[in-house]
Amino acid sequence: MMNSTKPRYAVFGNPIAHSKSPQIHQQFAAQEGVQIEYERILTEPGGFAEAAARFFAEGGQGANVTVPFKTDAYDWVDEHSERAQAAGAVNTVIPLGGGRFRGDNTDGAGLVNDILQAQGVEIAGKRILILGAGGAVRGVIPVLLAQQPAAVTVANRTPAKAEELAARFGIQTASLDALPHHHFDIVINGTSGGLSGSIPDVEAGVFGACELAYDMVYGEGAQAFLDFARRSGAKKTADGLGMLVGQAACAYALWRGFEPDIKPVIRYMKEAV
Repeated sequence: MMNSTKPRYAVFGNPIAHSKSPQIHQQFAAQEGVQIEYERILTEPGGFAEAAARFFAEGGQGANVTVPFKTDAYDWVDEHSERAQAAGAVNTVIPLGGGRFRGDNTDGAGLVNDILQAQGVEIAGKRILILGAGGAVRGVIPVLLAQQPAAVTVANRTPAKAEELAARFGIQTASLDALPHHHFDIVINGTSGGLSGSIPDVEAGVFGACELAYDMVYGEGAQAFLDFARRSGAKKTADGLGMLVGQAACAYALWRGFEPDIKPVIRYMKEAV
């Protein structure tokens, strides 16, 4: 049972030991001038609903959700924000009282803010390739589309998943082994391969006109993809640390009504990572 008087928060995922969310949220709490507790909860496949219900029954006041439970969280909550509904995925759970919960999705806002502000790359009018079709990708597509890119193409190891996203959002899909060369301005790796340091099965020519190659995973796991993209012609590369801090700041504000300044936290995390 949770007996602490500090507000309790957590992130649910599998794997989860690598998560930097506790450090990030502690930095936000320091800015607010409060003390919180924030833990990682390793959740077994199929076990999200039970684990989340237990956490909140024991006094939890907010939760983040990462791979592979974002669609499970969507199904579990009682109501959805507009962006969660558009994505069909939830990465932030907010208790409403009375045993009811609201799901939101802050992934897209975190990604777009990082690309525009930290990386200094415009999205409007650009041709974007997204590799992968899981919950993380589902969460960022609506916010990317709101920036009015010229085109968004999704490619995935399992074509049916990419086709489902393409139908849902009115975007294009292509086979991983038949992607056009010298075509994409921004290439975003949203596969879970970054968690193990593997590279999506794409040809080097895909990066021939690439202004920015971005991996939604951060730290060492992203290096293999980013190194490959750089060698293949990508002008700029970035891992997902800025996205991670940005989406976390949105979640923190939803829970506590305090909007953190993300820039010093990104600097702090770069030094920590």
